[in-house]
Amino acid sequence: MLSDAHYAAALPCSDLARAKSFYEDKLGLVPVGVMPDRIFYLGPGGTEFLLFASSGKASGSHDQMRLSVADIQAEVRELKQRGVQFEEFDFPGFDKATSIALVGDHWAAWIRDTEGNQLVIVQLPAGAVDRPAP
Repeated sequence: MLSDAHYAAALPCSDLARAKSFYEDKLGLVPVGVMPDRIFYLGPGGTEFLLFASSGKASGSHDQMRLSVADIQAEVRELKQRGVQFEEFDFPGFDKATSIALVGDHWAAWIRDTEGNQLVIVQLPAGAVDRPAP
């Protein structure tokens, strides 16, 4: 059954080398595997995603991947220092000064990679379960 399956994200890239540089240099992520047409990343607790060469386009209209962090303010600050540009929105709860929004019960900030994929960085409320413990 799929209830026992391992989940992972796959993000399309029109320029895989450019995307790899963004994920390494700007986000600080190191690939665990590199092939001519795809790059694999492994996170804590068995989370993973891959970038793959594609002639298609990212939809860009919604989040393609969520990254959960313990301290969103510190993460956003560090990413801005690395030159990452954050998306700006005009809705209640969004603070343009910090690029962070209160969305329901959690904090969120959005970026786009070089390929147009929208990523959301979230800080869940204390005690919320985002993923099983390793």
